Amino acid sequence: MKRTSLPPLRTASLALLILLTGCVNLAPPYQVPVVDTPIAFKEGSGAWVPGAPADALDRGDWWTLFDDPVLNDLASQVDFSNQNVAAALAAYALARAITREQRAALFPQVNLNSSHNITGGPDRSTTRSYQFNIGASWEPDVFGRLHLAVESAQASQQGAEADIASARLAAQGELATDYFNLRQTDVAIGLQRQTIAGFQRSLQITRNRYEAGVVARTDVLQAESQLASSQADLLTLERQRATFEHAIAVLVGKAPANFALAADPKWSVQVPGVPEEMPSTLLQRRPDIASAERQVAQANLQIGVQRAGYFPSFNLTGSISSAASTFGNLFRASSLAWAVGSSVAQTLFDAGATTARVEQARASLNQAAARYRQVVLTAFQDIEDQLVALRTLRGQQGLRLEASRAADLVEQQTLNRYQVGQINYTDVITAQQNALAARRALVQAEIDRQLAVVALIQGLGGGWGGLGTTDTSARL
Repeated sequence: MKRTSLPPLRTASLALLILLTGCVNLAPPYQVPVVDTPIAFKEGSGAWVPGAPADALDRGDWWTLFDDPVLNDLASQVDFSNQNVAAALAAYALARAITREQRAALFPQVNLNSSHNITGGPDRSTTRSYQFNIGASWEPDVFGRLHLAVESAQASQQGAEADIASARLAAQGELATDYFNLRQTDVAIGLQRQTIAGFQRSLQITRNRYEAGVVARTDVLQAESQLASSQADLLTLERQRATFEHAIAVLVGKAPANFALAADPKWSVQVPGVPEEMPSTLLQRRPDIASAERQVAQANLQIGVQRAGYFPSFNLTGSISSAASTFGNLFRASSLAWAVGSSVAQTLFDAGATTARVEQARASLNQAAARYRQVVLTAFQDIEDQLVALRTLRGQQGLRLEASRAADLVEQQTLNRYQVGQINYTDVITAQQNALAARRALVQAEIDRQLAVVALIQGLGGGWGGLGTTDTSARL
């Protein structure tokens, strides 16, 4: 790199020329990457429009749609206690500090230096010297490199802000999912205990019939085996519940040993209605889309930063200094000296390194654009998946209810026929197992609808607040 010092008489004219010239933006014109956008939902109604990140929109307390006070209390703790959210907040603070650091480079830098020296020796007198210097330097951003660096840092800061929303939404969604799974397990434990009680009664009936010499001992052994297996299944459910409880504790920032969530015997499945028509603008609130778009913008700005390497950089300097043998003379006019200067630095040969850096920036832009399109396409997929899930699960729930009622009747009738000796105990076991499976499937269908609503809310970036009142008869 070759530096050329300009004569002092030309410094003022050069500075004026630089200021009049202003900054040149070397970054390509920015455009949001084009994504294959469907005209309408495949699995529902309502049309899509081209999305634009709207991460700052208020999502509201979407979990209140489920009308569960315990869930409301837990979700309110996520913002303050969840460590993933805390890490995202710290990353945002870091990005803000980096932005301020980049912005500081646009302004002059002023330095103050001073010294006081005492010299002497065995055969000479002691002397003192005082010196101070105030100097300033400034790099005018003629070709916009510094401004582009600031804008790039701002884009990174905006992306970090979107990451906060993403971490918060992910923690809230995971909390709701774990909470509903825990409640489903509570219901399953209740059903399992009822089933165990029924199997115990069946075992007693079988023992009575065996003692009366009506049936063989194999019937008793079968009843005992079925009861023991059901009791083992209950222990599995209790382990699953504990696992969900531990996960919820971590999500609200507590150690599992310091957290407990009691079973609620009055709890029932509440599935909020989902509007049949949801505008595509709701998708714009997805924080991962906002973050991905900001990464594209940042990569686009970096091309301009690297292009600035083709052009010279300027630097203006000025200083006032003084030196004296006594402190009193340090600030006299005769001791003061001033200096102004300017310099230009231009790379004459770098074997293509600057061009390589520009090509790297272009490749990074293409990579960020591809990632953005993938995020948007995945968002479309998420919405479509949950819409079809809600549609099919609603139909399944009605069918599961009918199947459970029929299985309960078969179980009771089969047990009655066994008591009068019309069938073998194997038929009783089959009927009881089918009834238990039908009850579990019904509960699972109800919980699956809740989980699908949670996933849909996450897919839309936080619910559908602001749509107004809709007809509950026209809901998914």
